[in-house]
Amino acid sequence: MTKQKACIVMENNLNEGIEFLFNPSELTIERTNQFNEVNIPGQPSSLFQFVKGGSRTLTMDIFFDTYEKRQDVRDYTDIITGWESEDKKGNGLMDIDPETHAPPICRFIWGKFIFPCIIERVSKKFTMFLSDGTPVRATLNISLKEKTEIISQNKGTPKNSADRTKVWVVKEGDSLWLIANVEYGDPGLWRPIAEANNIDNPRFLKPGTDIIIPPLE
Repeated sequence: MTKQKACIVMENNLNEGIEFLFNPSELTIERTNQFNEVNIPGQPSSLFQFVKGGSRTLTMDIFFDTYEKRQDVRDYTDIITGWESEDKKGNGLMDIDPETHAPPICRFIWGKFIFPCIIERVSKKFTMFLSDGTPVRATLNISLKEKTEIISQNKGTPKNSADRTKVWVVKEGDSLWLIANVEYGDPGLWRPIAEANNIDNPRFLKPGTDIIIPPLE
């Protein structure tokens, strides 16, 4: 499905959604990683432990102008945010589905760019009105959070667990605190490694040495 005009549609029904009146002038894509800072005794700096990767976030401004038609611009904007007028019926793309108890999964489509997502945040700004107060021009600042399939995430991320015996090749600067934090997620769990390898001093390890990482019981 190729769209020359950008649009946001429901993933399970591509005919439900909204085609933009004007294509966005710019897109911003942001991605984050989350780390925990762990203090290691005797080390000059902290160790950063990776916690999880963040989904991509796509943000943009969407411009709507219905002044020439003298039409209420909310006929377009409310398709995204939900109907504000009592005389309007139906759900917007941010409204909670009564069956799934969650807003629908959507797709942002522009040409060959397809972004599966949920609508995380929308800010509406009305900037022109008819004499009776009807808004006819609006800008929506919208934030879309990428939605990925759990199956594809599991396939794409190899898992290594601390419940299996492993071998760690010591590098310059390694310590049992660091190894325990990486393998077990807690630098305080260095003693099982020390006992399995008959190590007396956890701070000084010889580079190139093979260290057995026993499973935690």
